[in-house]
Amino acid sequence: MLTSLLDLVLPRECGGCGRPDTWWCAACRAATAHPPVRVHPRVDPGVPCWALGPYSGVRRHAVVAVKEKGARALVEPLGTALAGATRWLRSEGEIDPHELSPLTLVPAPSRRRAARLRGGDPVTRFCRAAAAVLVPEVVTVAPILRVDGRVRDSVGLSARERAENLGGRIGAWRSLPGDPARTGVVLVDDVLTTGTTAAESVAALRRVGARVDAVLVVAAVG
Repeated sequence: MLTSLLDLVLPRECGGCGRPDTWWCAACRAATAHPPVRVHPRVDPGVPCWALGPYSGVRRHAVVAVKEKGARALVEPLGTALAGATRWLRSEGEIDPHELSPLTLVPAPSRRRAARLRGGDPVTRFCRAAAAVLVPEVVTVAPILRVDGRVRDSVGLSARERAENLGGRIGAWRSLPGDPARTGVVLVDDVLTTGTTAAESVAALRRVGARVDAVLVVAAVG
């Protein structure tokens, strides 16, 4: 009954394409279920970067819906897509191929104010949804990265301005659980633009002894 009442006030439509009567349609699920693609951002993080696809169409609409419209119903399908991409990377040997080897998903950090306005960090939610799908594989989620309070919103900044904005301002507030030498790490984010956030995040993880295998994002710009 409650769902029906909510549908009258906020009619359901697919977060990827706008199709009515569903939060995530079969076509959009299929569009995000293929193997990830290798991408090469302007700023090299020093590890391979992978995306479910370009920041356009289904992926762009879904990311905007989650971040700007609070569409939590999309967290599960996007997490499932990231889980599928993670399994593919393991099967191809891009990250530790043994499914019982420890693997940690680390969400890229966001500004605390932005996370509060969104009711929490959507990338951390993506990671937790992905980890739930990857069971019984040994997967943990470690949201250990933090952004310095001086960092401002990066929307509209050039590559140089992004680098100046974030340079040295991402850090890990604790080490990874377990033995970092034996644990593969995948840095996860929603959108990869210039690669600055990924590069600073990878550097911060390496400072606490983490072995970062890859960066995986929902969508990549350019």
